[in-house]
Amino acid sequence: MIGPLIPFVHLPELHLNSNPDGPSIKPFGTLVAIGVYLGSIVAVRHAKQRGLDVDKMNSFIFWVVGLGFVGGHVFDAIFYTPERLMTSPPVLGIPIPYVLQIWAGLSSFGGFLGAIIGAVSYKYSKKEQILPYVDTVCSAFPLAWVFGRSGCASVHDHPGKLSSAFYAVKSPLLGADGKTWENVLGSHENVNPGAWMNLPAGMGRLDLGFIEMVLTIPLALAFYLLWRQKPRAYGFFAGYMCIAYAPVRFILDFLRVGTGDNLGEADPRYGGLTPAQWACFGLVALGIYIVRLGKSYGPVPATYEEAQENARAALLEQEASEDDGDADADKPKKVKTSTKKKKKGKKKRAKVEVKAESKAEVEESEGATETESESESEPEGESEAEEKAEEKAEASSEPAAKSASDKPKKSDEKKSETAESGDDHA
Repeated sequence: MIGPLIPFVHLPELHLNSNPDGPSIKPFGTLVAIGVYLGSIVAVRHAKQRGLDVDKMNSFIFWVVGLGFVGGHVFDAIFYTPERLMTSPPVLGIPIPYVLQIWAGLSSFGGFLGAIIGAVSYKYSKKEQILPYVDTVCSAFPLAWVFGRSGCASVHDHPGKLSSAFYAVKSPLLGADGKTWENVLGSHENVNPGAWMNLPAGMGRLDLGFIEMVLTIPLALAFYLLWRQKPRAYGFFAGYMCIAYAPVRFILDFLRVGTGDNLGEADPRYGGLTPAQWACFGLVALGIYIVRLGKSYGPVPATYEEAQENARAALLEQEASEDDGDADADKPKKVKTSTKKKKKGKKKRAKVEVKAESKAEVEESEGATETESESESEPEGESEAEEKAEEKAEASSEPAAKSASDKPKKSDEKKSETAESGDDHA
């Protein structure tokens, strides 16, 4: 029988001043921050390869990560530590409600729920399709999760059942002064020293944070290789991440400290299952839905170069469509104005032409009347009257001919209208 082989590793806090209760850099927070940073870097790199907008990718990560931490703490406070919900532990001497102390306790499924809320909020506030961004983030998530669970393993805040298996963690060793690390372990509020101290001979305890970290490494490597091969349908990484994680987490939670261990570390049970186990059913359903949604999203490019070309073409098409939309918005107004002016000009020209022709007819009729009256009253001056009538006719026709010669050349449409008007009078 081999027995436990994993040593109990303790990473001390780095205090920023001489006050042990003052601000310090904790291993858990440091490893989680490294995981978030590396995951964000990889997600942005993947977004560039798929031709996604980098600014939108960064904004999406901010929404998801921010609300993910909030949801993780609120879920932990409500379902795992409800006795702390109404308390206000002091921070640097200032009492702050526990529900606002996001760093004090986190639940993984609460973080998932908060991230989902963040993604949906981003979708409706920015009016964007989120599946490409969700899938890109999830393609890098296992890497970040390895560091997150490393933080859990560094503080041993997920103790499991007693075990003699080789992957169980041994009891802490005695220090050089012959004292145990009990006081050191007690410095982390989520660790019960009794869960790790004075273990039976040949027995260790399962560290579920450490086990989950180790099991996540193959998933991170698989996602890395799958991403390098070729582009996948949007929803592939997000969907299969949910489907792969849920059953593993469901089984691991059966190995958690039980209520009969009297260690104060047992997770509450609802119907015999932990809150995380109940959430696993929903996570599997969500994964299946995302995979099916991705299959109907659209064609998958064969290479990342093709994906980038498609993204550039789509961007140019969108810009052209926006330009056409702006032009169409202005065009009806201009057409309407020019048509109105054209009709008004036609009416005005028609009125002028009618008046000119009517005036010429009146003058001609007056000249004819005068000629007839003079011929009747003075028969002997008939030739003289005819000469006067001809002079008047010539005098009336000369201004019309002069105005016609001075008038600029009209369009074909205007000439046809004038010709039609002349025919009617003729």
